[in-house]
Amino acid sequence: MAPTKCVSLLTDYGLEDGFVAACHGVIARIAPAARVIDISHLVPPADVRRGAAILAQTVPYLPEGVHVAVVDPGVGTTRRAVAVAGGGRIFVGPDNGVLSWCVPDSDARAFELTNRTLWLEPLSATFHGRDVFAPVAAHLAAGLDIAAVGEEFDVSDLVTLPRPTRRVQEGTVDGEVLTVDRFGNVQLSVTADDLRRIGAVIGVPLGIVLGRRTLTVPYRETFGAVPPGELVAYVDSAGCLALAVNSGNAAQRLGLPPGAHVRVAAALASTY
Repeated sequence: MAPTKCVSLLTDYGLEDGFVAACHGVIARIAPAARVIDISHLVPPADVRRGAAILAQTVPYLPEGVHVAVVDPGVGTTRRAVAVAGGGRIFVGPDNGVLSWCVPDSDARAFELTNRTLWLEPLSATFHGRDVFAPVAAHLAAGLDIAAVGEEFDVSDLVTLPRPTRRVQEGTVDGEVLTVDRFGNVQLSVTADDLRRIGAVIGVPLGIVLGRRTLTVPYRETFGAVPPGELVAYVDSAGCLALAVNSGNAAQRLGLPPGAHVRVAAALASTY
């Protein structure tokens, strides 16, 4: 395997401590030629779903390489540490679902990280990002064959998160809140194609049904197309419908946490 020269890092470590720098340092010592790309280190603590969504939406724009995701509330327990290869990429992290939305549907191979000669010693029970995942990723970036990291197992045995749900019906689409970003923008599992299928047109308001509430929301190309403080629906950079408040926080205003059910309708439809 030729050196990939790229390692990406996604964690919930934050930026106040030296955790991220330690991971960078481990990679630099083992694979000094590798380019390290920080996806984010501000994933909300232990929010595996948010980490999985950020990873899945970012990786398509990164070079092929080794992608490390450490959102790991089970660190030090019996949860597996894994490396998964597929689609020209390798994903390294805990087997808790954080990698699952990136694993290809076919041709993927999964390995448990059991080759301790690749780890740092002494091993910390609470910092596997530094002592397990970073060194293994660095060795892989330097050209190590993935089969050397440990025992292969059936990829179907990986822990997976439920895929975000959506269902298109005549004139409406049911979806859920996929993520909420740091601006309070609410990203839905509803896609731009779903909106076209129900006849939604930019410039014509959408009906947004939130439990017993039904809102009529302007559908625009960007949140800046409405006055400050106004609610707006738009298709975000990941191709998903999002709800935002221009210069405000839509998640707080609407009370929409990740996983909440949302129904979207073309505002002229009679089905909402």
